[in-house]
Amino acid sequence: MKKYIYLLVVLVLNVACEDVIDVEVPNEEPRLVVDALIRVDIDEQFIPVEVKLSLSSDFFNNNTPTSAETVVIQYEEYEGDRVIDTRFSNLAELEPGSGIYTPDPNFDSDQRIPTNILDRNWVFNLLINHQGRRYLATTKYVPAVPIDSVVQGDGTLFNDDETEIIVTFTDDPERDSFYLFDFSFSEFLVTEDKFYKGQQFSFSYFYDKIFEPNTEIEIGLMGADQTFFNYMDLLIEQTTNDAGIFATPVATVRGNVFDITDIDNIDISDNVGQPNIFPLGYFAIVQEYKDTLVIQ
Repeated sequence: MKKYIYLLVVLVLNVACEDVIDVEVPNEEPRLVVDALIRVDIDEQFIPVEVKLSLSSDFFNNNTPTSAETVVIQYEEYEGDRVIDTRFSNLAELEPGSGIYTPDPNFDSDQRIPTNILDRNWVFNLLINHQGRRYLATTKYVPAVPIDSVVQGDGTLFNDDETEIIVTFTDDPERDSFYLFDFSFSEFLVTEDKFYKGQQFSFSYFYDKIFEPNTEIEIGLMGADQTFFNYMDLLIEQTTNDAGIFATPVATVRGNVFDITDIDNIDISDNVGQPNIFPLGYFAIVQEYKDTLVIQ
């Protein structure tokens, strides 16, 4: 749910005043922001790879798209602790200056990543060269479970200007699962199966508005590992911008992308000794199931 800050203004008759209030906001050099949440439909032939790069702005403005020298996804198949296969997907900017990178259609071989590899043990590394610095993020594919049903409810949480939807899904009993829900309109929710492991689970979500009849709302259910769950939980808590969770980070929420420019040992990628040198954003490849609700 969105969070609100209420300002109480007291007006006194026959008294007029005007105060100028200086508000200090964080002011630092722009950081690279990596929006690389890749949502997989396992029934499609290829993973829909799209990496968005931008530079962070001040508190009141959206981020600015930025171009990189190179963006590559290296993916390695493991058998135990041994790498048995290594492949690459070279990405190219969709349009000059857009900061959006997808598999390069002009490469001498197909750079798309097929979905049929995801039933094996692959590790994906996102490698970015940007303005003379090198960045690395690592992830594994995380599956999800289908949505059983989405229905409209008639309850309210705080007031009558709300719309309730009730989501039902069945947790996978074979693993400890974390989930990220996308309720459209830049509204997200995370949950874990700690209290409903292996069971069917229903919950209500409330929009803080009344929708016009026949409005279609798309709901997405994505898998997540615990690190991504923790990151999104913190980011959702601190984000109130309708432009999106990666648009204007209102706090320095650290993701899984690291600046490795000055690191000699590739196995140590947390910038020890350089705590102020880091980008923002996250790289994740997750399965997503969708359902659509038509408001009555």
